[in-house]
Amino acid sequence: MKKRFFSAAVICLLGASMVFTPSCIGSFSLTNKLLSWNKTVGNKFVNELVFFAFWILPVYEVSGLADVLVLNSIEFWSGSNPMAKGQKVIEGNDGRYLVKCDGKGYDVISYNDGSKVRLDFDSDSQTWSIETANQSFELMTFVDDTHVSLPVDGGRDHRIFEISQAGVLAYSQVAGAPSLAAK
Repeated sequence: MKKRFFSAAVICLLGASMVFTPSCIGSFSLTNKLLSWNKTVGNKFVNELVFFAFWILPVYEVSGLADVLVLNSIEFWSGSNPMAKGQKVIEGNDGRYLVKCDGKGYDVISYNDGSKVRLDFDSDSQTWSIETANQSFELMTFVDDTHVSLPVDGGRDHRIFEISQAGVLAYSQVAGAPSLAAK
């Protein structure tokens, strides 16, 4: 009787996970953060010991299950990832930057001069905007899955471009910017 109940429970759990997360692979943020943390613990031997310990104690299994059943479902239905919050230091060609994510947008702070740029995404209008100390403007708006509206002519006008290498090249030619696609 217990074996039959256990089998039925497992089948129901797997079926429910497929029903509640239709066509959503998800980002598995909790599990990826756990794996990233493990890489910072020590040298490769310590990392391997922690990795095996987390498999024996079902830490990875629990984080994977939480991602599959809860976090990826929230990400699919709401469009935002509850685990996306955090911060990271980025080394760029022209200096170091602190990037903070609050789940709604990003603050990029320069270690060089302390300047700050805010990037926000408005899910209703599907628009990314930029805010600096001096000004604020819309950066781009998603028109559909393959096109974006970008500012041209110093921001006085907007044109629609394809999200592709050809679209980047076309925008760089219109905007007069050096092309990254041509490199």
